[in-house]
Amino acid sequence: MSTFKILNKDSLARRGVLSTLHGDINTPAFMPVGTAATVKGVFTDDVHKTGSEILLGNTYHLMLRPGSEVVKQLGGLHKFMNWNKPILTDSGGYQVFSLSDLRKITDKGVEFKSHIDGKKIFMSPEDSIQIQMNLNSDIVMVLDECTPFPATYEEAQKSMYLSMNWAKRCKNYFGNNPNSLFGIVQGSVYEDLRLDSVKQLTDIGFDGYAVGGLAVGEPQDDMFKILDYTCPALPEDKPHYLMGVGKPEDILGAVERGIDMFDCVLPTRSGRTGQAFTSLGPINVRNAKYKLSNQPIDINSNNPICKNYSLGYIHHLFNAKEMLGGMLLSLHNIYFYQEMMQEIRKSIEENNLKDFSKKFREQYNSRVE
Repeated sequence: MSTFKILNKDSLARRGVLSTLHGDINTPAFMPVGTAATVKGVFTDDVHKTGSEILLGNTYHLMLRPGSEVVKQLGGLHKFMNWNKPILTDSGGYQVFSLSDLRKITDKGVEFKSHIDGKKIFMSPEDSIQIQMNLNSDIVMVLDECTPFPATYEEAQKSMYLSMNWAKRCKNYFGNNPNSLFGIVQGSVYEDLRLDSVKQLTDIGFDGYAVGGLAVGEPQDDMFKILDYTCPALPEDKPHYLMGVGKPEDILGAVERGIDMFDCVLPTRSGRTGQAFTSLGPINVRNAKYKLSNQPIDINSNNPICKNYSLGYIHHLFNAKEMLGGMLLSLHNIYFYQEMMQEIRKSIEENNLKDFSKKFREQYNSRVE
């Protein structure tokens, strides 16, 4: 079971520490995504060096390959992937949501076809919890239905009620497990549904509360509006997690509204396609203007990639289709995110988040590619 301690507040933003069986997590925290028990293209030791304190693993992918029983027999997910710090596993709900043409959802659970071999698989809320218990993740997520955007009120209400029913079943099955279980708020863009979802989850009682069903196509303003009324309703003494978010400015805006935890594939996915995050805004290293550049990716960063490799070299690697290019850029991007989170935490400690946010946004939007 995790414990959460708030060390300081700056308006709605919180600086805290989440303690788990595999160590402490300083919040606000960003979790690199290790979908299939690996952060794509990055050695585990290198992920450690970025300051990452928790990774996200994926129930859906690991249940299909190699199978959660295999991971259990090999000592659990931490030992399997050589990561001795905390791990959060998502329940598989989002992946099933993305398989819209291959799945069927009922009150009992979800039936879907494997994207690997087309085999039919059924997963109930209890199955999702058991798989995550086999993986031995520190933070287990309830199975939910990720409501698509846009959705009518009736669709969102039906979906939310289904997720709340599944949340109860997950809690009952989880029992007295020593790890932690987080509930997930649903309700699309409808305030009364979101607040109803928060109340139902709070009544059930969880170790933390996630806001789900965002970053699925809605404008940033809508996302922030939903957080404006959802976050104050969440239990103050528990961690608040915004799932699948996001871009640096999304994270900053969500921290300002009371969110403590984030995950997103952007740092590594962007890294593999040539996009680098920098303090002056994102750049595409494949752009011809970087061919002769002796500059680092980010002139304001002292991370090992910026210290040791020029933009011109990384441009060459992408041009030559060398895998090292994507590896270096993915690692750089994780460093960027973790350095940003460190600065956010420091600014909350010093009650200076408003000034930091203003400077960060001005600088981040200063570059014209």
